[in-house]
Amino acid sequence: MSSSIIFEYPFPEQFSFKECLWFLDRNYDDCMHQLSPDSVTKVIKVKGRPFLIRVSAINSILQVHLLEGRALEEDRSAIISYVKNWFDLDRNLSGFYELLLKDSQLDYMPEAYYGLRLVSIPDLFEALCWGIIGQQINLTFAYKLKRKLVERYAEPIGFENKFYYSFPSSSALSKASMEDLRAMQFSQKKAEYLIGIATAFEKGEISEVKLRNMASLKDKQAALTSIRGIGLWTANYALMKSFMEPSCIPYGDAGLINALLRHEIISRKEEAQHTDAFFKPYEGWESYLVFYLWRSLSVNL
Repeated sequence: MSSSIIFEYPFPEQFSFKECLWFLDRNYDDCMHQLSPDSVTKVIKVKGRPFLIRVSAINSILQVHLLEGRALEEDRSAIISYVKNWFDLDRNLSGFYELLLKDSQLDYMPEAYYGLRLVSIPDLFEALCWGIIGQQINLTFAYKLKRKLVERYAEPIGFENKFYYSFPSSSALSKASMEDLRAMQFSQKKAEYLIGIATAFEKGEISEVKLRNMASLKDKQAALTSIRGIGLWTANYALMKSFMEPSCIPYGDAGLINALLRHEIISRKEEAQHTDAFFKPYEGWESYLVFYLWRSLSVNL
Protein backbone atom coordinates (compact mmCIF):
# COMPACT_ATOMS: atom_id res chain seq x y z
CA MET A 1 0.00 0.00 0.00
CA SER A 2 1.33 3.44 -0.87
CA SER A 3 1.64 6.11 1.80
CA SER A 4 -1.15 8.68 2.00
CA ILE A 5 -1.38 11.85 4.05
CA ILE A 6 -4.59 11.67 6.07
CA PHE A 7 -4.08 14.66 8.33
CA GLU A 8 -2.24 17.98 8.32
CA TYR A 9 -2.18 20.18 11.39
CA PRO A 10 -0.40 23.53 11.81
CA PHE A 11 1.85 23.57 14.85
CA PRO A 12 -0.11 24.98 17.78
CA GLU A 13 1.47 27.79 19.73
CA GLN A 14 4.22 26.59 22.07
CA PHE A 15 4.75 23.25 20.33
CA SER A 16 8.09 21.70 19.42
CA PHE A 17 8.05 18.48 17.43
CA LYS A 18 11.81 18.29 17.95
CA GLU A 19 11.38 18.26 21.74
CA CYS A 20 8.70 15.55 21.50
CA LEU A 21 10.93 13.43 19.27
CA TRP A 22 13.76 13.87 21.75
CA PHE A 23 11.56 12.44 24.49
CA LEU A 24 10.57 9.47 22.31
CA ASP A 25 14.24 8.72 21.67
CA ARG A 26 16.49 9.41 24.68
CA ASN A 27 18.86 6.67 23.43
CA TYR A 28 16.72 3.83 24.78
CA ASP A 29 15.87 0.73 22.76
CA ASP A 30 12.14 1.39 22.47
CA CYS A 31 10.45 -1.18 20.24
CA MET A 32 7.14 0.69 20.07
CA HIS A 33 8.23 3.21 17.46
CA GLN A 34 11.05 4.02 15.06
CA LEU A 35 12.48 7.50 14.65
CA SER A 36 14.23 9.56 12.06
CA PRO A 37 15.47 13.12 12.65
CA ASP A 38 12.09 14.54 11.61
CA SER A 39 9.53 11.74 11.94
CA VAL A 40 8.22 8.92 14.09
CA THR A 41 6.68 5.71 12.74
CA LYS A 42 4.38 3.70 14.95
CA VAL A 43 1.65 1.04 14.96
CA ILE A 44 -1.52 2.25 16.61
CA LYS A 45 -4.76 0.41 17.23
CA VAL A 46 -8.18 1.81 16.39
CA LYS A 47 -11.11 -0.30 17.60
CA GLY A 48 -8.70 -3.19 17.92
CA ARG A 49 -7.41 -2.85 14.34
CA PRO A 50 -3.75 -1.99 13.71
CA PHE A 51 -2.59 0.87 11.49
CA LEU A 52 0.97 1.86 10.72
CA ILE A 53 1.35 5.64 10.71
CA ARG A 54 4.22 8.06 10.29
CA VAL A 55 4.08 11.51 11.87
CA SER A 56 6.40 14.10 10.36
CA ALA A 57 6.84 17.87 10.32
CA ILE A 58 7.11 19.99 7.18
CA ASN A 59 7.41 23.77 7.55
CA SER A 60 5.63 23.86 10.92
CA ILE A 61 2.91 21.56 9.64
CA LEU A 62 2.40 18.22 11.34
CA GLN A 63 1.60 15.52 8.78
CA VAL A 64 0.16 12.09 9.53
CA HIS A 65 0.84 9.47 6.86
CA LEU A 66 -1.00 6.16 6.72
CA LEU A 67 1.56 3.54 5.67
CA GLU A 68 -0.31 0.27 6.23
CA GLY A 69 -3.95 -0.48 6.91
CA ARG A 70 -7.18 0.28 5.10
CA ALA A 71 -8.86 3.12 6.97
CA LEU A 72 -12.52 4.02 6.69
CA GLU A 73 -13.57 7.60 7.33
CA GLU A 74 -14.35 6.88 10.98
CA ASP A 75 -10.96 5.19 11.32
CA ARG A 76 -9.25 8.29 9.97
CA SER A 77 -11.04 10.43 12.56
CA ALA A 78 -9.91 8.06 15.30
CA ILE A 79 -6.31 8.15 14.02
CA ILE A 80 -6.38 11.95 14.07
CA SER A 81 -7.72 11.90 17.65
CA TYR A 82 -4.99 9.46 18.62
CA VAL A 83 -2.22 11.72 17.31
CA LYS A 84 -3.71 14.81 18.95
CA ASN A 85 -3.87 12.94 22.25
CA TRP A 86 -0.41 11.40 21.80
CA PHE A 87 1.25 14.84 21.56
CA ASP A 88 -1.34 16.72 23.65
CA LEU A 89 -1.84 19.13 20.76
CA ASP A 90 -5.00 20.83 22.01
CA ARG A 91 -3.53 22.10 25.28
CA ASN A 92 -2.51 25.75 25.72
CA LEU A 93 0.73 25.87 27.73
CA SER A 94 0.67 29.62 28.39
CA GLY A 95 -0.62 29.27 31.94
CA PHE A 96 2.02 26.68 32.79
CA TYR A 97 4.82 28.80 31.36
CA GLU A 98 3.62 31.83 33.30
CA LEU A 99 3.89 29.84 36.53
CA LEU A 100 7.37 28.60 35.67
CA LEU A 101 8.57 32.14 34.94
CA LYS A 102 7.54 33.16 38.47
CA ASP A 103 9.64 30.37 39.96
CA SER A 104 13.29 31.37 40.39
CA GLN A 105 14.40 27.71 40.44
CA LEU A 106 12.57 26.75 37.26
CA ASP A 107 12.22 29.95 35.26
CA TYR A 108 14.73 28.68 32.68
CA MET A 109 12.39 25.88 31.56
CA PRO A 110 10.02 27.71 29.18
CA GLU A 111 12.95 28.68 27.00
CA ALA A 112 15.08 25.56 27.49
CA TYR A 113 12.25 23.10 26.78
CA TYR A 114 9.97 25.34 24.76
CA GLY A 115 7.13 23.41 23.18
CA LEU A 116 7.69 20.09 24.94
CA ARG A 117 4.33 18.38 25.33
CA LEU A 118 3.40 15.64 27.76
CA VAL A 119 3.83 12.77 25.31
CA SER A 120 1.17 10.26 26.25
CA ILE A 121 0.63 6.51 26.14
CA PRO A 122 -2.97 6.54 24.86
CA ASP A 123 -3.59 2.86 25.70
CA LEU A 124 -4.34 2.50 29.43
CA PHE A 125 -3.43 -1.19 29.48
CA GLU A 126 -0.03 -0.45 27.94
CA ALA A 127 0.59 2.39 30.41
CA LEU A 128 -0.16 0.16 33.40
CA CYS A 129 1.99 -2.68 32.10
CA TRP A 130 4.86 -0.30 31.38
CA GLY A 131 4.55 1.03 34.91
CA ILE A 132 4.83 -2.52 36.25
CA ILE A 133 7.75 -3.40 33.97
CA GLY A 134 9.74 -0.34 35.01
CA GLN A 135 9.32 -0.72 38.77
CA GLN A 136 12.58 -0.80 40.74
CA ILE A 137 14.88 -1.37 37.76
CA ASN A 138 16.82 0.98 35.52
CA LEU A 139 15.26 2.15 32.28
CA THR A 140 17.78 0.41 30.04
CA PHE A 141 16.83 -2.99 31.47
CA ALA A 142 13.13 -2.07 31.49
CA TYR A 143 13.20 -1.36 27.75
CA LYS A 144 14.94 -4.70 27.13
CA LEU A 145 12.20 -6.50 29.03
CA LYS A 146 9.51 -4.62 27.11
CA ARG A 147 11.07 -5.57 23.78
CA LYS A 148 11.11 -9.25 24.73
CA LEU A 149 7.46 -9.07 25.82
CA VAL A 150 6.30 -7.19 22.74
CA GLU A 151 8.15 -9.33 20.23
CA ARG A 152 6.82 -12.51 21.88
CA TYR A 153 3.14 -11.57 22.28
CA ALA A 154 2.35 -8.90 19.65
CA GLU A 155 1.84 -9.39 15.93
CA PRO A 156 4.15 -7.20 13.82
CA ILE A 157 3.36 -5.19 10.72
CA GLY A 158 5.99 -5.44 8.02
CA PHE A 159 6.83 -2.33 6.00
CA GLU A 160 9.87 -1.58 3.85
CA ASN A 161 11.81 -4.56 5.25
CA LYS A 162 11.20 -3.58 8.87
CA PHE A 163 8.86 -4.85 11.56
CA TYR A 164 6.70 -2.53 13.64
CA TYR A 165 4.88 -3.57 16.81
CA SER A 166 1.94 -2.45 18.87
CA PHE A 167 1.74 -3.41 22.53
CA PRO A 168 0.33 -6.90 23.19
CA SER A 169 -3.40 -7.07 23.88
CA SER A 170 -4.76 -7.99 27.29
CA SER A 171 -6.11 -11.14 25.66
CA ALA A 172 -2.62 -12.21 24.57
CA LEU A 173 -0.96 -11.43 27.89
CA SER A 174 -3.71 -13.06 29.95
CA LYS A 175 -2.71 -16.32 28.23
CA ALA A 176 1.01 -15.83 28.82
CA SER A 177 2.77 -18.49 30.84
CA MET A 178 4.77 -17.78 33.96
CA GLU A 179 7.57 -19.92 32.54
CA ASP A 180 7.84 -17.77 29.40
CA LEU A 181 7.89 -14.50 31.35
CA ARG A 182 10.45 -15.81 33.83
CA ALA A 183 12.62 -16.93 30.91
CA MET A 184 12.51 -13.33 29.66
CA GLN A 185 13.99 -12.25 33.04
CA PHE A 186 10.79 -10.93 34.53
CA SER A 187 10.72 -11.44 38.28
CA GLN A 188 8.13 -13.83 39.70
CA LYS A 189 6.10 -10.93 41.09
CA LYS A 190 6.17 -8.87 37.90
CA ALA A 191 5.12 -11.88 35.84
CA GLU A 192 2.22 -12.47 38.22
CA TYR A 193 1.23 -8.81 38.11
CA LEU A 194 1.28 -8.58 34.30
CA ILE A 195 -0.84 -11.69 33.86
CA GLY A 196 -3.16 -10.55 36.65
CA ILE A 197 -3.70 -7.08 35.15
CA ALA A 198 -4.32 -8.59 31.71
CA THR A 199 -6.85 -10.99 33.22
CA ALA A 200 -8.58 -8.13 35.05
CA PHE A 201 -8.99 -6.28 31.74
CA GLU A 202 -10.28 -9.41 30.03
CA LYS A 203 -12.85 -10.01 32.77
CA GLY A 204 -13.98 -6.38 32.65
CA GLU A 205 -12.93 -5.76 36.24
CA ILE A 206 -11.15 -2.66 35.00
CA SER A 207 -11.46 -0.77 31.73
CA GLU A 208 -10.80 2.63 30.26
CA VAL A 209 -14.54 3.32 30.00
CA LYS A 210 -15.14 2.44 33.65
CA LEU A 211 -12.34 4.69 34.81
CA ARG A 212 -13.37 7.62 32.64
CA ASN A 213 -16.87 7.43 34.09
CA MET A 214 -15.56 7.84 37.64
CA ALA A 215 -16.15 11.25 39.12
CA SER A 216 -12.84 12.02 40.79
CA LEU A 217 -9.13 11.35 40.56
CA LYS A 218 -9.25 9.63 43.96
CA ASP A 219 -11.91 7.22 42.70
CA LYS A 220 -9.75 6.34 39.70
CA GLN A 221 -6.69 5.86 41.90
CA ALA A 222 -8.65 3.63 44.26
CA ALA A 223 -9.99 1.50 41.42
CA LEU A 224 -6.51 0.94 40.01
CA THR A 225 -4.76 0.32 43.31
CA SER A 226 -7.35 -2.34 44.18
CA ILE A 227 -5.68 -4.51 41.52
CA ARG A 228 -2.74 -6.57 42.75
CA GLY A 229 0.54 -5.11 41.55
CA ILE A 230 -0.73 -1.56 41.02
CA GLY A 231 0.42 0.81 43.72
CA LEU A 232 -0.17 4.54 43.87
CA TRP A 233 2.95 5.29 41.81
CA THR A 234 1.81 3.03 38.95
CA ALA A 235 -1.76 4.35 39.15
CA ASN A 236 -0.61 7.97 39.02
CA TYR A 237 1.84 7.25 36.21
CA ALA A 238 -0.82 5.53 34.10
CA LEU A 239 -3.43 8.23 34.73
CA MET A 240 -0.89 10.92 33.92
CA LYS A 241 0.30 9.27 30.72
CA SER A 242 -2.91 7.69 29.44
CA PHE A 243 -5.75 9.90 30.70
CA MET A 244 -3.61 13.06 30.79
CA GLU A 245 -4.85 13.69 34.31
CA PRO A 246 -3.33 17.09 35.12
CA SER A 247 -2.74 16.61 38.85
CA CYS A 248 -0.87 13.32 39.14
CA ILE A 249 2.39 13.28 41.09
CA PRO A 250 4.20 9.92 41.04
CA TYR A 251 5.65 10.27 44.53
CA GLY A 252 8.63 8.01 45.01
CA ASP A 253 9.66 8.14 41.36
CA ALA A 254 13.45 8.00 41.19
CA GLY A 255 13.67 10.49 38.32
CA LEU A 256 11.41 12.98 40.08
CA ILE A 257 13.43 12.68 43.30
CA ASN A 258 16.70 13.26 41.45
CA ALA A 259 15.27 16.32 39.70
CA LEU A 260 14.05 17.75 43.00
CA LEU A 261 17.49 17.21 44.49
CA ARG A 262 19.27 18.79 41.52
CA HIS A 263 17.11 21.90 41.77
CA GLU A 264 17.64 22.03 45.56
CA ILE A 265 13.90 21.81 46.11
CA ILE A 266 14.69 19.07 48.61
CA SER A 267 17.99 18.32 50.32
CA ARG A 268 17.43 14.64 51.09
CA LYS A 269 15.55 11.87 49.27
CA GLU A 270 13.39 11.31 52.34
CA GLU A 271 11.86 14.76 51.87
CA ALA A 272 10.34 13.86 48.49
CA GLN A 273 7.07 12.71 50.09
CA HIS A 274 6.63 16.16 51.63
CA THR A 275 6.75 18.46 48.62
CA ASP A 276 3.11 19.55 48.56
CA ALA A 277 4.12 23.14 49.24
CA PHE A 278 6.35 23.10 46.15
CA PHE A 279 3.63 21.67 43.90
CA LYS A 280 0.80 23.80 45.32
CA PRO A 281 1.34 26.88 43.06
CA TYR A 282 1.16 24.52 40.05
CA GLU A 283 -2.33 23.22 40.82
CA GLY A 284 -3.74 21.73 37.63
CA TRP A 285 -0.26 21.52 36.09
CA GLU A 286 1.39 19.01 38.44
CA SER A 287 1.72 16.33 35.75
CA TYR A 288 3.34 18.79 33.35
CA LEU A 289 5.71 19.98 36.07
CA VAL A 290 6.78 16.39 36.74
CA PHE A 291 7.31 15.84 33.01
CA TYR A 292 9.51 18.96 32.71
CA LEU A 293 11.47 17.96 35.79
CA TRP A 294 12.14 14.59 34.15
CA ARG A 295 13.28 16.46 31.05
CA SER A 296 15.73 18.49 33.13
CA LEU A 297 17.70 15.36 34.05
CA SER A 298 19.18 15.20 30.55
CA VAL A 299 21.20 18.40 30.83
CA ASN A 300 23.79 19.96 33.10
CA LEU A 301 22.34 22.74 35.22
